[in-house]
Amino acid sequence: MKALILAAALALVAANAQAASCKAEAGSKKLAGAAMNSFMTKCENDAKAACAKSSADRKLAGAAKDSHMKKCVSDAVGS
Repeated sequence: MKALILAAALALVAANAQAASCKAEAGSKKLAGAAMNSFMTKCENDAKAACAKSSADRKLAGAAKDSHMKKCVSDAVGS
């Protein structure tokens, strides 16, 4: 069980480190206007999907899932 939790945590860290943050990536690409809005929307949707998978892998439900999703998406987007 501990190995499963550790693997899920490492996968989450790797996913977040790989994407850094949407805002940082948009800044490095020098996006503005509609291109930035489109990029941020896609990036946020991708982050939500990755975080939902992480929540499911960790078998979270209720308030724990909500809290995890909020922090995970916030970290990924860079809010």
